[in-house]
Amino acid sequence: MGALLSIAVRDASRVPMKSLDEAAVTRAAGVAGDFRGTVPGRQVTVVVREAWEAACAELDTELPWTTRRANLLVEGMDLAGTTGSKLVIGDVVLEITGETDPCGRMEEALPGLKEALTPEWRAGVMCTVEKEGTIRVGDSVRIESSVVAQSGAN
Repeated sequence: MGALLSIAVRDASRVPMKSLDEAAVTRAAGVAGDFRGTVPGRQVTVVVREAWEAACAELDTELPWTTRRANLLVEGMDLAGTTGSKLVIGDVVLEITGETDPCGRMEEALPGLKEALTPEWRAGVMCTVEKEGTIRVGDSVRIESSVVAQSGAN
């Protein structure tokens, strides 16, 4: 079992991320206040602290996790290969729709970051909201495997 360490949103492209202690998560808008919450298959993005730190260590640097532009920072879990699984955060349930591909924005932040985020799903996962609710920093986080994820079928 893991934990939710941080929540961040942005209300437009290329603006700084805003950190929150809690946030509503809805089917209509993803994490409240985030402009990308309506994008099908990618309402909520999640990155794992240990994966982020591994990418930074590979580049011998320390960067704030919000450089990744994800909504949620969790710790204590491995999200690699979890497409189709459920990510349960407090009372909220997210369906993991796939790996988040690191984009060119990562290269703008630091040359080499895009490549450092590529192995082992270090860039995190994207999700859709299955069960709405409010999440808070400190909430427990767990993965519930689905039949699809366990069998490896798509």
